[in-house]
Amino acid sequence: MAGFVPVYGASAAVFTSTALDGLASSSTWLAGWSSAVITNTYNDVLLSGRFKANATAPTAGQIQVWVVAALNDTPAYPDTFDGTSKATTITSTDIRGAIARNVFVVATDATANRVYEMAPVNIAQFFGGVMPPKYQVFVTHSMVQALNATASSGGQMWIQGETYPA
Repeated sequence: MAGFVPVYGASAAVFTSTALDGLASSSTWLAGWSSAVITNTYNDVLLSGRFKANATAPTAGQIQVWVVAALNDTPAYPDTFDGTSKATTITSTDIRGAIARNVFVVATDATANRVYEMAPVNIAQFFGGVMPPKYQVFVTHSMVQALNATASSGGQMWIQGETYPA
């Protein structure tokens, strides 16, 4: 069976090197960190990540990753998103479900300094097979303790574009 091999772009960090360091916990998964706006130039994008639990007394919970698309090409952003990298609190779980696509959930345990990794996922599949022109990545967790404050080896996400040959 004949097929095609996608052409991959270079991977790029989604967040600054310390953006996820010390990210506070949110029992409702509404408070977290949003990336700066990402302008898409690919047919699809692989999103992967790594998160590091606190060094002291994390509790069992979850880490969640959401992708939020701009509403139009102006661009206008939904709810409390504005295209900048910052701490963000979404208005409610109903709003979050309406404006964001959940692309990753992992159950966490009480192991200090544990690194949780997210295998690459294609973002387009969460938007009907088509990449949004502009989007943001939102990370939240419920481990009670903040993510590790010196997570340089464990607090980052990456994107890698895929272009399909003609």
